[in-house]
Amino acid sequence: MTEPDAAPSSEPSAESGADTGAARRSRRRQHVGGGEGTRARGRHRGGADERFGATVEALGAVAREGAGVSASIIDTSTGKALLAVDDTLVQPVASLGRILLLIEVAAQLEDGRLHGDRLQRMARDTATGAGLWQFLQEPTMQVPDLATLVGATADAWAMNALLSSVGIDAVRERAEALGIDRTALIDRIRDRRGPDDAPDASVAPTGELAWLMRGLALGEVVDEAVSNRVLGWLSLASDTTLVAGAFGLDPLAHRALDHGLQAVVVTGSSTGVRAEAGILRGPGSSVSYAVTVTFDDATLQRRLAVVEALRTMGTEVLEAVHAASYR
Repeated sequence: MTEPDAAPSSEPSAESGADTGAARRSRRRQHVGGGEGTRARGRHRGGADERFGATVEALGAVAREGAGVSASIIDTSTGKALLAVDDTLVQPVASLGRILLLIEVAAQLEDGRLHGDRLQRMARDTATGAGLWQFLQEPTMQVPDLATLVGATADAWAMNALLSSVGIDAVRERAEALGIDRTALIDRIRDRRGPDDAPDASVAPTGELAWLMRGLALGEVVDEAVSNRVLGWLSLASDTTLVAGAFGLDPLAHRALDHGLQAVVVTGSSTGVRAEAGILRGPGSSVSYAVTVTFDDATLQRRLAVVEALRTMGTEVLEAVHAASYR
């Protein structure tokens, strides 16, 4: 991963004209440990590089308390799986599916279907969740500015406006074209979910999320231009309370290298859900990662235990990028 506005990598792209979705899915499964037909799914199934022993122990502790745990860490350069804990398990990830939305928005900006269009703030788009647009006086904003708000603050109003503009079917079709099988943005952000609404805004297995973040870092998601646009938006994210809380970076300004580190972090939070996907580049290597914990959010103590486990993972991710890439 390089600066968000620069070409992310000199490695060859996986998105050549002759490349098929099936071939991409096959490569992704090879990198993360095999296809669905050859991998048993179990609550505590997984493998880990010896450097992530404390992560396995911390996540195991919250799992023994009844939490659903899934985690994946990949060496960005080689694609080698460094940690796999139920990484095929599909779980709710709150608004983390906005990554797919931003990919589609970036693709439509690049191919000209979207321009600097101004979108109107509509009553149907309102939600009292994360973000700033609900507190601003400006009733219309350009598409790139809305994407910036989504990347920086997971802005619920901006996300809903963009989703209304590009369409959820286009987001789904883009994911399928990229070989993303089970990560899905399935609904707009809502204050309340009724019986006729999807139970969650988005769902994902961490193996796919980590792979998707790796693809962005390498410039392989659609193409380099689209990958760079998405990385630029996501690099503004101000939530570093979970895994990235261990990186020691300025939460409001971490686009540039800082003590040899550069991070792109995306979080999803809702009642009983804490999820994060990211890329951390360090002096020795770069890793792409994702983790999701679903838990009984009945007490603050349980929530803090989950946050502590995620920061334990962050500490070992930080240590890993100071070591040379494993070949």
